[in-house]
Amino acid sequence: MQGMNRIVIVGGGTSGWMSAAALARFLDLSRWQVTLIESDEIGTIGVGEATIPMVRNFNQALGIDEAEFMAATQASYKLGINFEGWGGFDQAYIHAFGLVGRGLGLLPFQHYWLRGRAEGLAGPLGDYVLNAAAAHAGRFAHVERAPDSPLPPMPYAYHLDATLYARYLRGYAEKGGVVRREGRIVEVQRHGESGDVAVLRLADGGELAGDLFVDCSGFRSLLLGEALGVGYEDWGQWLACDRAVAVPTARTDPLVPYTRSVAQRAGWRWRIPLQHRTGNGHVFCSNLMSEDEATRLLLDQVDGQVLAEPRVIRFRSGRRTRFWDRNVVAIGLASGFIEPLESTAIHLVQTAISRLLDFLPNGPVAAADRDGFNRLALFEIEKIRDFVILHYAANGRNGEPFWDHKRTMELPQPLAERIAMFRASGRIVREHDELFDVPGWVQVMIGQGIDPQGWHPLADQLSIEQLGGFLDTVKDAYARDAARMPSHADFIARYCPAGAPDA
Repeated sequence: MQGMNRIVIVGGGTSGWMSAAALARFLDLSRWQVTLIESDEIGTIGVGEATIPMVRNFNQALGIDEAEFMAATQASYKLGINFEGWGGFDQAYIHAFGLVGRGLGLLPFQHYWLRGRAEGLAGPLGDYVLNAAAAHAGRFAHVERAPDSPLPPMPYAYHLDATLYARYLRGYAEKGGVVRREGRIVEVQRHGESGDVAVLRLADGGELAGDLFVDCSGFRSLLLGEALGVGYEDWGQWLACDRAVAVPTARTDPLVPYTRSVAQRAGWRWRIPLQHRTGNGHVFCSNLMSEDEATRLLLDQVDGQVLAEPRVIRFRSGRRTRFWDRNVVAIGLASGFIEPLESTAIHLVQTAISRLLDFLPNGPVAAADRDGFNRLALFEIEKIRDFVILHYAANGRNGEPFWDHKRTMELPQPLAERIAMFRASGRIVREHDELFDVPGWVQVMIGQGIDPQGWHPLADQLSIEQLGGFLDTVKDAYARDAARMPSHADFIARYCPAGAPDA
């Protein structure tokens, strides 16, 4: 198809089919040729996935009906993550989506809460978060903020089956004009002069040429890492976990609207409730625990009937030194990986796709465009990395070698400075458009025991009676609002029930 702009996506799975679906939605495929190549011989990670609220923007941009999507992917709702045993062995807190309390005057809520706690007027921080109140009560409803409502919106995300999500998006993309080609790549041929990737040679003898290549080949990073030789920056000095063992179990009730993250001796385990099953996993450091031991610990703690053999996933937290090199853009695991503690994997795919559309070349790829793409991608992933490191650095699990080391390790300077500022005055300053906003940082820091020495002086302008009344009003309003919602399971049964999954 001479004269067309040829985009080749290498690899399927969630990242490949999200990329294909977005290109099908936003490109005129009478002028562009988009081909996705994948091999049925090569598996994908495909474990149950927890997401964050921005995935809703992706689905809405594609015009996807929420109830249809949720039924197709056996999805449930997610209001946040319950962290158990991170701040201390018997301690738990929820990092919930949405606002913490409500601001008053010039100040965010945490300054009034900090003063209220010192005065003996404030309960746990989660009592002042609508999402946390609903999550702990096992309730859910679509809550959009009305212009005259004193209550905040209740942002939410999904727990979904990643394999079913990829399948759903494949149907969307192919209907939109993306061509899927079955095949295993055995050779990557490059232009002799430019060094760009030119042609992919397949095991069946066929060839596939392209102008722009999107590498969604997973940890292997077939094009960016192997063919172009782009290096990998390892973050193991901060994120030492390098294995995960995953196993699905039968669904157990209650169907809670949150992910569980439970600290373990040398890592943590997840529990993700879907409509048809529960996803379970154990993320751990292989220097301190064998795969066999990690598997035994996981199986000893799961609820419900085990539905498949446990599967070990090996990884290294880190990133490629460049995300776009020559005419290859890496998306998903091919570009880097942060352990799934804050459910950011699909979000990083989504934002990479958005940047690709922003920087889509009209002809040969310009070095300035590549540099701009790489600069934005680096800022995003490093800020997410620091937020995940915070959970380890602020742990309260004294007496366990893994956790003792994490608590005393040298931190990236921006993270160390942010912790020091919060510890001094309760302040969090968000930089540019970094993913995690002030409420997220506040919930994790307070939840894991980073106690500020003070608060903003303007919080002292309320009288004790005014402060107590303000805190009680917020807490009671959120508790009443959550109590009016249906149970999470009942809402799903009425709105988006899924049948038995396909065999």
